[in-house]
Amino acid sequence: MEIEEIFQDKSIKLKSKVAILGAGLLDGGLSLQLLLEYADQQNAVDKATCLEAIEYATKNNPGIGNSALLKYLTNVLGGSEPRIKWESAKIIGNIIRLFPDQLDNTVASLLKNTRNSGTVVRWATAYALAEIIKLKTVQNDFLIPEVELLCELEEDNGVKKKYLDVLKKIKK
Repeated sequence: MEIEEIFQDKSIKLKSKVAILGAGLLDGGLSLQLLLEYADQQNAVDKATCLEAIEYATKNNPGIGNSALLKYLTNVLGGSEPRIKWESAKIIGNIIRLFPDQLDNTVASLLKNTRNSGTVVRWATAYALAEIIKLKTVQNDFLIPEVELLCELEEDNGVKKKYLDVLKKIKK
C-alpha cells in the first residue's frame, strides 16, 4: 500500500496509520526519504503523523535514522505546530547517540522549545536534551547548567523529573 493510500483510507485509524508506516520503515519496505518528502507536502496533522511513524520506528531501531533526518528534525523544531515539535524532539532523543558530533544546531533548536507553553513539547524536549547529556560530550559544559536552571523554572513535575533523572545519572 502506498503512503497516499494509507492516508486516504478513512477506515484506517491514526494509530494504525502510524503502525503501518513505522513497520514499513523497520522492514525496509518504506524509504525514510520518501516518507519525509511526502510529509513535507502535507498539512500539519498528516506531517505530524508521518513524524510519529518515524518516532515509532526509531524507538525500535535508532539505526534507521541518518544525519539528513537529524538536520530535517532540527529545522522543523522551529515551526509552530506543537505535535510536530514534540514528535521531532522524541525522534532526536531516539537517534542522537548516533550523531554525537552534530549537536550544536540541534541543541540550540531544542533549547528554544524548553519554554514552550505546551507541556508535551517541553517533556519531549527534556527527553531529547537528557539523551544528549548522557552522551557526555563537550556540550555538557554549557548544557548541564542550562538544565539545572530549567529545573528551577519548570512547573510541571513530569518535565522536571526528566531533567532531574539525567542530572542524577551524570553526577554518579
